[in-house]
Amino acid sequence: MKRLLYFILFVNLPFTIIAQETSQWRGENRDGKYNETGLLKFWPENGPSMLWHFDDLGDGHASAAVTSEKIYTAGTLDDKGYVFALSHKGDLIWKVEMGKSWTENWNGVRTTPLVIGEKLYIMTAFGKLLCLNSKNGENIWNVDLFEKNGGRNIRWGVTENLLVDGDMLFVTTGGEQSNVIALNRNNGELIWSCPGNGEKSAYNSPALIKHNDRKLLVTMTENSVLGIDASEGKLLWRHEHINEWSVHPNTPIYHNGFIYIVSGYGCGGILLKLSDDGNAVSQVWANSSLDNQMGGVIYLDGKLYGAGHNSRKFICLDWETGEELFFTKSMQRGNTIYAEGLLYCYDERGKIVLVKPEEDSFSVISEVKVPYGENQHWAHLVIHNKRLYVRHGTSLMVYNIAK
Repeated sequence: MKRLLYFILFVNLPFTIIAQETSQWRGENRDGKYNETGLLKFWPENGPSMLWHFDDLGDGHASAAVTSEKIYTAGTLDDKGYVFALSHKGDLIWKVEMGKSWTENWNGVRTTPLVIGEKLYIMTAFGKLLCLNSKNGENIWNVDLFEKNGGRNIRWGVTENLLVDGDMLFVTTGGEQSNVIALNRNNGELIWSCPGNGEKSAYNSPALIKHNDRKLLVTMTENSVLGIDASEGKLLWRHEHINEWSVHPNTPIYHNGFIYIVSGYGCGGILLKLSDDGNAVSQVWANSSLDNQMGGVIYLDGKLYGAGHNSRKFICLDWETGEELFFTKSMQRGNTIYAEGLLYCYDERGKIVLVKPEEDSFSVISEVKVPYGENQHWAHLVIHNKRLYVRHGTSLMVYNIAK
């Protein structure tokens, strides 16, 4: 019996040691859902208690990447981008320059750091990809995707919240030949290159889909949804999806063999059905009322929840049919996350609204106006360890939302 116990401990010990804490765009599964419990079900009149705020981030709408040790985000000071590491008390631990930042319009860093253990990954608006030591900010490796991989810039600067699977780091370069690539995340070396449809990138943050024991990378370029075999980089299918400005920032949502993609400017979303082998898709429905521009959409119990762009309302759709079930104008144009039965909506007017989705309506429970920061309210909300992280341009605010 003792030998069996020792064997079990020995077998499981390495997995405990090598487990690496990960923090990435829109939560553990990149779907905006946070697996937190013990949260406030309503807020005091003036909102939940603010623990601290940090006001020297510079311009940008990168969200927070939160681990048990630190909080990471990025911003622009003068014409340079910086990655910031903060303590859980709001003190600056380190700040590292990334290089030239976007200052032509809608200024600032817009990409959220991806943190995996002692490595942090981020891409600038000019195609420079960096891997930093998350403990001290030291450079581990970097690559110029425009120079080395034929990447091309776009109207408002390349923007992608990076994605990793094992040792592979996926990046949409937007090159004519090397359109989407996979790099070794430990050294930056190329693993595979996919020509895609030869289009420029489209601000999209891809999804990794596990479909019938096959892994697919699903991303969007100028006029296309692309399905790529994640292991070898083979383009499996392309489905056309066009809007006026070729802006498709929202991460695709996968559920039970179907993929939902959505973009703004009146374009809206479509539901695609994957073939059993993942080699093809067919369109099931289209809906233009939920035309979310860049705030993400939540799938929950057969329904989709999100803010419209041109429609300027907060909408619930039926997943199977695309029918608009109900809406409210209490929230407009913003981003949405979910935790413990409630939606957290952060709109472009700087209002955070706590919402309970009912069977046929939205119940607005609480709301608060963010008091600090400047410029756009575009950074997505984050929940970690019963704290709500809110970025408003130059400021990061942290609220206690524990019961």
